[in-house]
Amino acid sequence: MQPALIWLLLGLALIAVEMLTGTFYLLILGIAAGIGALAAYLGLPFFLQALGAAIAAVAGGILVRRYHDAANSSSPKNNANDVGELVVLESWISETQRRARVRYRGTTWDAEILGNDQVAIGAQLYVVAVEGSRLKVSAVRPASAA
Repeated sequence: MQPALIWLLLGLALIAVEMLTGTFYLLILGIAAGIGALAAYLGLPFFLQALGAAIAAVAGGILVRRYHDAANSSSPKNNANDVGELVVLESWISETQRRARVRYRGTTWDAEILGNDQVAIGAQLYVVAVEGSRLKVSAVRPASAA
């Protein structure tokens, strides 16, 4: 199989998977593979194909990161609006580490369950804090949300 075709198929596969995730990072890698395909089509040696793809991937990753940082700079770092809201325990990731998946705002979130209380699947818990995309939840409603 021709190297240009391999690069092109790799790029298309990455772009197809990107459509399922929506993060833009796989899109950048798919475009970088497209640049590798172009270099292969032009007859450049593999080292230059890989170098071109790598440079495009790093530059694209930096651009996407800057875009995400600029888009999220106006959002609050600690969203106090979520504190005190109800979530439902869907499944355990690690019961010993108190990490679980909970249902909140119509989707599934990773959560850390605070305290040592036994918590069963389907239990209603309260959001105590939000750290990035992980919720900290407890069986006891936080006093600040009352």
